Amino acid sequence: MYVQKLTLTLFLFIILLTGCGLETKNFTEFYKNDLEDVTKIQVTDGSTGYSKIIKDKKVIGEFLSEIKDVQFIPEENQEDRAGFRYAISLYEGEQMTFIFTENEVTDYYYYTEPDIYPIVDSLYKNTKIEEE
Repeated sequence: MYVQKLTLTLFLFIILLTGCGLETKNFTEFYKNDLEDVTKIQVTDGSTGYSKIIKDKKVIGEFLSEIKDVQFIPEENQEDRAGFRYAISLYEGEQMTFIFTENEVTDYYYYTEPDIYPIVDSLYKNTKIEEE
């Protein structure tokens, strides 16, 4: 009887561990809303704390088109980290619908393929909006 309970407990524990694994997802699998509904993007520079807010529908569409198929691949090391290079917040109207950094989504760490950093860096540096 004891061996059966121990075996059952171990079996359930293994199932729980395998069910909690992170998997590779593209950006659209994280963002559950329709990307067409995004009306504003706020990009915050982690090194300065300054932000740029983009409201131009064409710029928003081009950016989201570039990142929608980016693959977020879970990092093996999920230990807490400090800081970020860029944080990106998506809005529908005045409501923030999603926030992520170039290596963190929903409190988990990822690397991206292709690298999302140059895409976000280009958006931030090439957008002719005054930093706030």
